[in-house]
Amino acid sequence: MLSFFTKSRIRGGVHAEGYKELTSADKIVSTFPLPKTLYIPLQQHVGKPAEPLIRVGDKVLKGQLLAYSQGLISSPVHAPSSGIILDVNEYPAPHPSALPIRMIVLETDGKDEWVKPPIVDDPFQLTPEDISLRVGAAGIVGLGGATFPTAVKLNMGRENSIDTLIINGAECEPYLSCDDRLMQERADQIIDGVRLMLHGMESDRAVVAIEDNKPQAFYAMQTAARPYPLIEVIQIPTRYPMGWDRQLIRYVTGKEVPVGCRSSEIGVTIHNISTAHAVHNAIRKGQPLVSRVVTVSGGAVRRPMNVEIPLGTLISEVFAFCEVDVERTARIIMGGPMMGDALPHTGLPTVKATSGVLALTASELKSTDVQPCIRCASCVTVCPAGLRPLDMANNIRMNQLDAAVDLGLKDCISCGCCSYICPSNIPLVHYFKYASGEVVARQQAQHKSEQTKRLMDDRNARMERIARQQEEEERIRLAAKAERERIKAEQAAAAAVDAEAAQETLV
Repeated sequence: MLSFFTKSRIRGGVHAEGYKELTSADKIVSTFPLPKTLYIPLQQHVGKPAEPLIRVGDKVLKGQLLAYSQGLISSPVHAPSSGIILDVNEYPAPHPSALPIRMIVLETDGKDEWVKPPIVDDPFQLTPEDISLRVGAAGIVGLGGATFPTAVKLNMGRENSIDTLIINGAECEPYLSCDDRLMQERADQIIDGVRLMLHGMESDRAVVAIEDNKPQAFYAMQTAARPYPLIEVIQIPTRYPMGWDRQLIRYVTGKEVPVGCRSSEIGVTIHNISTAHAVHNAIRKGQPLVSRVVTVSGGAVRRPMNVEIPLGTLISEVFAFCEVDVERTARIIMGGPMMGDALPHTGLPTVKATSGVLALTASELKSTDVQPCIRCASCVTVCPAGLRPLDMANNIRMNQLDAAVDLGLKDCISCGCCSYICPSNIPLVHYFKYASGEVVARQQAQHKSEQTKRLMDDRNARMERIARQQEEEERIRLAAKAERERIKAEQAAAAAVDAEAAQETLV
């Protein structure tokens, strides 16, 4: 039983039905057929999109650089297989809107031939800066869903003197079990990735936190970490959203990340299990991030599984491989059911952030029959951020967004606990997502208005300067003219005097 102190570290959360047994007992499937065409978005990470350096018609090898990163917060994109570049254009994005974004379309040649990888004999002889450079060049981002460039976090780790690296093995979203299977099957590789991360950050302590509903993964990771005293593997309570960085930091270290601050400011940083595995592949094997393990599950899936697929594979092909019953599919979700995105159709590609693809039936979806609030305060009890969801929602309904922001709207992580627990089926998290988008839109509009006003003020100031300059030039011109006329008059007067003097002489 948890002590009172330990319990006090867990704020809010819910015990959601897991459904992980649908996929967690079977090994990762590595026989996914190579798609004929891959659609590779240039924006698969936080920050600026990658910029393509290939052209239509180019032949490429698996792992070859297709697009380079732009600026500090960005990440490159590599070829998930060998083949020919068919197009670089806009295609529907794996997003609820399915609005078009730039993608590279690759026609595979069936050979799946790797480019020659840069391999080092002993990665621990590399400098920490070299580790970060190689991780960045491999296009690795946070694979837990945040997609923040991993190399940037490694660099921040050195700059901020991180003393604790937390590896997030919670995987608290229902249905998802890809990290669980990775820990069970590739624990040695993950631990090696953790060691390389510690080297890259110049840190000397790592804690791998695994929810206690994954005993096999815990045992495998504990066994793999045993030779390395710097790495501790612990179990944490199974409670959604334990995978949230601030919740996990609070539980593991007892430290609280202040509002508006980063975890690095208190000496802690977090990476995902899959990210550590990708770091191992990048440094040990010289392989960039071109594929990932994805959980395919849900009531409409006849063959639920964890399967390793090339990035850019269309969801329709994944569903065909897993024998999804399209007629029974009521909703398609990329990610988990709590925080994932509901997609409009299956003609969208998988990306680096795709931890799962769910095909849910109508019986698996929560009722949409909204009832009046009964003021039970359950939403307040389960909120891991300590907010008052109902009060925020009431302000949003009345279009009082500033009041919702004052109540903590910007601290909402859209975990969905409030909507999940609400007995009246009020879609609270939908209100917050709408409001957050509206606040950003208003801020952008205000910024644009302020920028336009600044430009107009600059223009007016410039016109005033021009007018003053013209006035000064006119004053100088008139003064010069007057001076010329004065001189001319003086000259005329002098000439008249000279003429009169000459006349007097003649007389």
